[in-house]
Amino acid sequence: MTSENGREGHFMKNKHWLKAVPAIAAIAAIAAVQPALAQDAAAPAAEAAPAADAAAIAFTFNTFSFLVTGFLVMWMAAGFAMLEAGLVRSKNVSMQCLKNIGLYSVAGLMFWVIGYNLMYMNVDGGYFGVPIPKAIPDPASETSGDYAAASDWFFQMVFCATAASIVSGTLAERIKLWPFMIFTVILTGIIYPITGSWQWGGGWLSEMGFSDFAGSTLVHSVGGWCALTGAVILGARRGKFGPNGAVHPFPGSSIPLATLGTFILWLGWFGFNGGSQLALDGFENASAISRIFVNTNLAAASGVVVAMILTQVVYKKVDVTMALNGALAGLVSITAEPLAPSVPTALFVGAVGGLIVVLVVPLLDKLKIDDVVGAIPVHLVAGIWGTIIVPLSNADTNYVTQAIGIASIGVFCVVVSTVIWLALKFTVGLRVSEEEEALGLDAVEIGVEAYPEFGVGSQRV
Repeated sequence: MTSENGREGHFMKNKHWLKAVPAIAAIAAIAAVQPALAQDAAAPAAEAAPAADAAAIAFTFNTFSFLVTGFLVMWMAAGFAMLEAGLVRSKNVSMQCLKNIGLYSVAGLMFWVIGYNLMYMNVDGGYFGVPIPKAIPDPASETSGDYAAASDWFFQMVFCATAASIVSGTLAERIKLWPFMIFTVILTGIIYPITGSWQWGGGWLSEMGFSDFAGSTLVHSVGGWCALTGAVILGARRGKFGPNGAVHPFPGSSIPLATLGTFILWLGWFGFNGGSQLALDGFENASAISRIFVNTNLAAASGVVVAMILTQVVYKKVDVTMALNGALAGLVSITAEPLAPSVPTALFVGAVGGLIVVLVVPLLDKLKIDDVVGAIPVHLVAGIWGTIIVPLSNADTNYVTQAIGIASIGVFCVVVSTVIWLALKFTVGLRVSEEEEALGLDAVEIGVEAYPEFGVGSQRV
């Protein structure tokens, strides 16, 4: 009671404040209107905010996918190095390690200087893009787009390096270092980007409807064709082939190293194929990459099992090198279309890859083509198989278009690489001398032996 009477008494003593009511009402009205106007103005911004957030999330996930799958593909460089180091003789191991780190570095430089834009810039249904360096934007300027431009460049570059690694293994133990590096410059800067532009750059094969999801032909067969022409022009290692069709095997230095290299390549292939989905945002893309992983893994496993069974049947013993290459052939085979196939189809595609290895390796021996690591059956022949069989699971393609793509890329690679190999042969020379080949390239070409206790150096002590 006392409190209420007090408030009433205060109100009655200050009646003169009523004169200010009109002004207070006007101020209140203005105050009420201003928030309403602000809400009207903020409505479009509020609607735009979720869209902007969604774009940023998609940008982040897609960029993350490129970077992670890209460094998985980069790790394949280690796989090739270990595979080759294990399959060459001990006197040539250091050379293979040097060539692999060298070719990866050259590929990175050439794909920035000329390769990326030659492959992707303004191809527009044609045959190649613009041969200028790739611009890497300031991060602060990238406020839109599906992914960071630098992440895309990195992802595409590591594919380029893979093509060069294929050539290295085939020509091991008898090719000079610097002629090989010169060829790598041209392969990674010109040959691979041009053929890649025909499909992935939106060139003429893309316009026709040719399909090669992750590069059975565009990466693996390109490297395989260059390796084949080089092997024919370079010739076999001395002592590899004898009279009357005799074939003298040259056992590798380390099966454990070769096995490690195969597992590293297998791991990297999840980035190779999975990253080629080119997006990770949303339910469908995430599910697609998961399916690609499954098909990739099963195709490789199928290739191994088939190679093991066939070598047991044909040679009465399981050949471990055939099993390793069976895995790689299965991987190459599924690379052209790892998303569309069902599991049984993926198993079939990989199994044929394993079959190819067992059949083509002795065929090359009969033709006296010396392929030290088996890259031609794995990357060229299995790459052709994987590309031609795409229409089995992808109804948007057809066998005629696939064959045209395979043939056109093959002709281009054979012609251009033949010219380059011959030019190198008749200028700086391709092969080391007979004496140098016998001593091993580690000692005579680079002076660092991988296993000095057992090499030429130990014999001089």
